Amino acid sequence: MDVVIRNASLPDGRRGIDIGIAAGRIAAVGAALPVRGGREIDAAGDLVTPPFVDAHFHMDATLSYGLPRVNASGTLLEGIALWGELKPQLTQDALIERALQYCDWAVARGLLAVRSHVDVCDPRLLAVEALLEVRRRVAPYLDLQLVAFPQDGVLRSPGALEQLKRAVAMGVEVVGGIPHFERSMADGAESVRILCEFAAERGLMVDMHCDESDDPMSRHIETLALHSHRLGLHGRVAGSHLTSMHSMDNYYVSKLLPLIREAGVAAIANPLINITLQGRHDSYPKRRGMTRVPEMLAAGIDVAFGQDCVLDPWYSLGSADMLEVAHMGLHVAQMTGQEAMRACFAAVTATPARILGLEGYGLEVGCHADLVILDAGDAVEALRLRAARRLVMRRGRVLSEAAPARASLHLPGRPDGTDFRLRRA
Repeated sequence: MDVVIRNASLPDGRRGIDIGIAAGRIAAVGAALPVRGGREIDAAGDLVTPPFVDAHFHMDATLSYGLPRVNASGTLLEGIALWGELKPQLTQDALIERALQYCDWAVARGLLAVRSHVDVCDPRLLAVEALLEVRRRVAPYLDLQLVAFPQDGVLRSPGALEQLKRAVAMGVEVVGGIPHFERSMADGAESVRILCEFAAERGLMVDMHCDESDDPMSRHIETLALHSHRLGLHGRVAGSHLTSMHSMDNYYVSKLLPLIREAGVAAIANPLINITLQGRHDSYPKRRGMTRVPEMLAAGIDVAFGQDCVLDPWYSLGSADMLEVAHMGLHVAQMTGQEAMRACFAAVTATPARILGLEGYGLEVGCHADLVILDAGDAVEALRLRAARRLVMRRGRVLSEAAPARASLHLPGRPDGTDFRLRRA
């Protein structure tokens, strides 16, 4: 073996497990493996997990906060307007540099796969060219999947449909959309039909910003499920945000969820951003805004969490930490039971990996040796602590290492210099 990791705890609850790695893949998994490695790593009972996966991000806008000004209202619509002001000022070099810096943050946080939407409404397709170059550069250490996203509406923005098709021809692999931002509900529904038919014709996946609104009558997810089912796109389509579902009538939702499940459409919630941007027109009580995560999981729908934004026109915070995203998601959705919290951990690991179609993801023999050692004993503790990433590995190569989070305490009446970790005994 090239590497052997000893005494690991796994997300499925197994403890005291060794993982043998050879030629960039997992070659053996079991208790007390009778093998040796060129390097032996003692996990010391800590959680070893496949890497984090972000199913929804905007890398073309990341780290641009304050350019050309700050979003004063903090609303979604001002953020879109502000991005429109910034687009003419973008340069390819600056966009690439910001994206590469974000990818560095991501790797240090154990985030090794990102699906990023990239705006195609600029006729220059400058952001598309830039992120294709970023994808090429980061390929040795991070999977970057790109979505052709018509930010200003594929029908509303002149030339957007042809620009989207050009982006796909350049190598963008997923078709995006934003039906609730078209000029009318009818145009929104028509945009879903057009984009799904284009994706079916080209054999592509679909990931649509859908119903990112507090309007309970914004129901484009129903249309997305309809066309996914009609065109046989089962398992290749995701609806992102779906925040209007938070405000919908319960009877309508009881009809909608089985339709989504039947169509094989996945849902991607963005907890940090959904609770920040939604409910802005409410006084009190204020709606949380995030979509119905527990209900969709109970209906058998794949649900992932996304970071969405970091230091950009829509969000002034963020750090590429998917544990922070899942931590917020479980609070907003009131998913504090043990199984529910483990589902939130899966929503930033295994579930988005399935939605993105990542090959060789997991901790089984034959999978890529892509993994993270967390300073926590299990998934729930990792969420509670937003655990430090002790080690990040891709294809058997260590990319990042950090010491466990510790403090040396000097307390009256307690042993001096106690090595203290926020862990249960």
